[in-house]
Amino acid sequence: MAAAVKLAERGIAVTVFESAKQLGGRARGVIQNHTQLDNGQHILLGCYTQTLKLIEQVGGNLDQDFLRLPLQLTLHKHFELKASNLPAPLHLLVALLSAKGLKFAERIQAARFMLTMRQIKFKLQNDLTALELLRAHRQSEDLIRLMWEPICISALNTPVGKASAQVLLNVLRDSLNGSFGDSEILLPRIDFSALFPNRAAEYVTHHTGKVLTSCAVESIIPQDHVIQLVTAQGAQQFSHVICATSSSNSARLLRTVPFLTSTANKIESLNYQPIYTVYLQYPEHVLLSQAMLGFDRCFTQWIFDKGQISAQPGLIAAVISAEGRHQVLDHDELAKKVAHELRDQLGITEEPLWHQVIAEKRATFSCEVNIFRPDNKTPLPNLFLAGDFTAGDYPSTLEGAVISGVKAAQEIISSR
Repeated sequence: MAAAVKLAERGIAVTVFESAKQLGGRARGVIQNHTQLDNGQHILLGCYTQTLKLIEQVGGNLDQDFLRLPLQLTLHKHFELKASNLPAPLHLLVALLSAKGLKFAERIQAARFMLTMRQIKFKLQNDLTALELLRAHRQSEDLIRLMWEPICISALNTPVGKASAQVLLNVLRDSLNGSFGDSEILLPRIDFSALFPNRAAEYVTHHTGKVLTSCAVESIIPQDHVIQLVTAQGAQQFSHVICATSSSNSARLLRTVPFLTSTANKIESLNYQPIYTVYLQYPEHVLLSQAMLGFDRCFTQWIFDKGQISAQPGLIAAVISAEGRHQVLDHDELAKKVAHELRDQLGITEEPLWHQVIAEKRATFSCEVNIFRPDNKTPLPNLFLAGDFTAGDYPSTLEGAVISGVKAAQEIISSR
């Protein structure tokens, strides 16, 4: 949808083929138990400039659409990092030096690490795992567990022992090392389909484009200087095509083009990480002390109070990112574990009225060291790729997907 908006903006007629009944892919709204939810509790950061710009371009209002919170990472009763509204990098240094739950020496270690990374411009000569980088810079095990690991898993959705240190540094460069506003956390007040893709569809159709849902592309067939897309509803020809599906679907579609088999094979070599979101509906009077709160050494990593975020009193979203022991539990068992942790950690004695577990088992690619990520361009000059898995600085995030879509659109604009 990002690619379509940028092309439509330039007066280029586009057609969007969406296989599902609704837009949004892995960031979409869903209805469960007569309640509007998302397929996961998604977060934006203030440094997601491309995504926020596009939301405004298609009619969004950032003040109304988001609950905007200053950077505050709180692990209940164990750790708290809170940014001050000071010029960069003072806002971060003050936050690190005043962090609660760390020894003074550990706070100095964290500040030194960020200053060292700033001096090398957050660029490594050779990639290594995030854990190896942190240990090489004398970050203590408690410091890693309480601060760096939650940041790494939240940003890269990959365990710290596997995650690419370079990609983690890219995220730290643009968020923690940026301005106070860049590090802000933005929690959507409306569902993700309504936040961007539905508005983007209206924008595209208003600019002479088409958006076709429940219309999957079955194959890509190059023909002289055009490309034919085959769907169940028939075939159509286009001057340019952007394959902007998930990595697995991109590999499947590229495999239908004989000389793109090698690219398809490389994309299929990507590994994946899950994200589980456990929604618990409590009585309306149940309220958290903060809109967003983390736990240490629990199944639950982060909880979100949807009453404070989206005016859904008593609704709690618990997020568990990356691979782990939770994957062996069935959904009912996992919901009971989360409810028990809320009772144990926060004293919530009421039983949930209902629960819903949404498991995206291939939510993101596993952002590991030196993995292959394809370029937006392909060997076919009028076929481009877009998606969070393509080459770029960011891990599998909303901003990474949007940047890729915009870049693919700009490639077409330049070629025309």
